[in-house]
Amino acid sequence: MITVYGIKNCDTVKKALKWLAEHDIEHQLHDYRSDGLSEDFLVKAEQQFGWDNLLNRRSTTWRNLDEQVKKTLEKPTALSVLTAYPTLIKRPIILQDDIALIGFNDKLYEQAFS
Repeated sequence: MITVYGIKNCDTVKKALKWLAEHDIEHQLHDYRSDGLSEDFLVKAEQQFGWDNLLNRRSTTWRNLDEQVKKTLEKPTALSVLTAYPTLIKRPIILQDDIALIGFNDKLYEQAFS
């Protein structure tokens, strides 16, 4: 079973879940808000994608974040900021076996799950 990490009311997560369902791929959603976010997951995601790629700079949370935090955000502090503000994490994320996807792109999903 594939685990999709994200937030249930995110439109991009909804697109990914719909795509998986339409292609009969068994999946479950791990919602950052209700299910929490482990440091282990964040470390793996950072190793796979890099902390800068995990950061969703288009989110409302980013726009409302203190300017000083934005200016000083670097790798050593990024994971603690992402843990404190999980809505800053780009979504959805799938990190399972040999599949590593961030965001939703139907062509990339087609490649990954073919």
